[in-house]
Order: sequence, then structure tokens, then C-alpha cells
Amino acid sequence: MALTRRREMLFLYTVRDANPNGDPLNSNHPRYDEETEQVMVSDVRIKRTIRDQWLRDEKPVFVDGEPKTLKDRFEELKKETKKSAGREVMAQCLDTRLFGVTFALGNESFSWTGPVQFKWGRSLHAVTVDFVQGTSAFATESKKGEDNKQQRSFRNEYKVPFAVIAVYSIANQFASVRTGAADEDLDLLRDALWQGTQNLITRSKNEHMAVFCLEIVYKPGFAGKIGALDEKIKLLNNIGEALTRDEGRALRSLKGCRMDISELADNLADYSRHIEKVLLKKDNNIIVEDLDRLNSLEFDIEEV
Repeated sequence: MALTRRREMLFLYTVRDANPNGDPLNSNHPRYDEETEQVMVSDVRIKRTIRDQWLRDEKPVFVDGEPKTLKDRFEELKKETKKSAGREVMAQCLDTRLFGVTFALGNESFSWTGPVQFKWGRSLHAVTVDFVQGTSAFATESKKGEDNKQQRSFRNEYKVPFAVIAVYSIANQFASVRTGAADEDLDLLRDALWQGTQNLITRSKNEHMAVFCLEIVYKPGFAGKIGALDEKIKLLNNIGEALTRDEGRALRSLKGCRMDISELADNLADYSRHIEKVLLKKDNNIIVEDLDRLNSLEFDIEEV
């Protein structure tokens, strides 16, 4: 099996009073572009969101997030899939079919480049990062010679008051020939990204909300791309002007902004003869300007 068409996807979600993607080498500070003041999210974090949802849905996944060796995980999957060779087992897993894998165990080794590649996500506006301190749940023993027998330690953490984050991905049909990814796998990926974002319910990830998804399905045989869909949209303030940095940092909900997709709509119009359909999903809380314009283009619009 292989993908029959190229696809591109734009996905937006909001973060409120949470840490979108902490950097473990920087005290778990949100990944951050100091020049533009945008928070960033790695492709690894995005793939984890998808994998975690697939695991909830009991889909076959190679990287399950548990601390175990490659050999142990491979033995588990051999029993589940009733396959024995590495390529056969990996071909049964959604994440390896779509994201690729490097496998080296025993006498078998191979590497698959994933047909689905994610660009790092970025907020569409400048963002404030807050440093928060609190006390730990349990007291610790005091140092020798101190009067108090116990003392509480402090915990430090970072959070983002609010951010609208855009994620871009492309599905390459040529790479799927080796991995065996199918069109149906991409539908499962889109659904898992949306639902998995809603299910990011941990202390550091609560209040992640999926708000917009646009997926371009090209006609068979087309091998081009619009590219970087996340750079072809922008946030406006409520009077229709582009958000300034100060307005971006002050943003605390979608009520303070709207999304302008006019540049993206121009690109879709330019490529319309190559597009079979556009898949759309939208939360009611986000206002999208020029969205109705897509209905006048040559391709079909399908809500998912």
C-alpha cells in the first residue's frame, strides 16, 4: 500500500496557562524564539500527542512511551502482530508507517524516512512567559545543625498565559511506497492530532484546545506543494489590523483576535487546478476571515 495523493495540513490550537513544550536542558522553560518572542513546539512533541491518542484508541504503535529496550518492545509487537521480521512488524505500526523508523536488532537493520514530516510549530504572535514558584507537597529534612527539623522546598515552573500555535505538515506519497502508509492512515493522523490535543489533560498541558484544521488533498500525480501554510496566515485585532507585539503579549483568549487567511486563500486559488478537495474542521470560538472565499474556488470543501 502507498499514499495515492500528496497532502498538506495546517493545524491550530490554543494554550492557556500551560507549558506548550518545555526544554529539559533549560529548566523546562517553554521553547522560545527570543528574537520574535514566539513560543515554539517541536515536531517530537506533536508526534507524541498523536501517538498518545492512538494508544488510547488501541491502535498499533511502535513508540509507546514506556521505558523499555528496543528488544523488549519488539518482542511485545511480535506477539501482538503475529509477525517475526522487523520490516513486517514495523509495517503494522501506524507511527512507523507515517513517521519513519530506524531499526537495528540482531541481523536486521533498516531505516525508513517517514512520508509525514512536521515543521516546528510556532505561536502566531508574541507571547509572555511567566515564571511561577510554589512549595512542594512534602517537607524535606533540614541540614545538620539547623534548628528546624523539617523545611519545605520550592518548585519552579514556567507557563504561557495564552498562545495560538500553528503547525504545518506535508505527506509525501513517494516515501510511503517503502513504509506502506495508506490514505486511511492520514485520516487517522488528522483525527488523532485534533482529539489528542483535546486530551492533553496534565498539570503542565491542561487547557490545550484544537481550534482549526485545514488539509489540502491534491489530485493524483501532483508532486508540488504550497509549503509552509503556517506562514500564510496571521492574527488580526478586533478592528482588523495586524496584531502588534504588545497586543500579542496581552492576548488572553480568542475573543481578542481573529485569523486572516487571505494569503493562504490566494495560494489555494493559484493551485486550485491541482487540488481535489480541502478538508476543514473549525471550533466555533475562532473567527476566520476569508474562509467563505474558499467556496468559490474549483475544488470541493469537505467538513470533517
